[in-house]
Amino acid sequence: MSLETMNPNPAWDAASYEDAVDTFDAYSDELLYKVWGGDWCKDCRKLLPDFAAALDAGGVPDDRIEEIAVGQDKQGPGVDEYDVEYIPTVVVERAPDGGDGKEITRFVEEETLPPAIWLAREIEAALEDG
Repeated sequence: MSLETMNPNPAWDAASYEDAVDTFDAYSDELLYKVWGGDWCKDCRKLLPDFAAALDAGGVPDDRIEEIAVGQDKQGPGVDEYDVEYIPTVVVERAPDGGDGKEITRFVEEETLPPAIWLAREIEAALEDG
């Protein structure tokens, strides 16, 4: 099931977030983004459209983005397996077809930076050594 909140924000300015876009582009075929959210969730409606726009600007293919809708009870596919307590939660893994499926980093609702900026920095830090 797809999330309406993962429709890219058409007003998002990629030029203002060049570093994040470059990171998503550099790893577009290597990483998988698992996004837990709910269209009913205020934080998801606030954060996810810009994140989706950043992934889009970075050329991340749709098959590298898994949108997982959760109910207001915060239950849904993978919630227990990935220990998702808050939404939005974005787990970034090495793509199983080219990597080990290992979790690289995760963004959780309470981070102080927007998901695109926060995740790009974490991805760079985790993968800079190869």
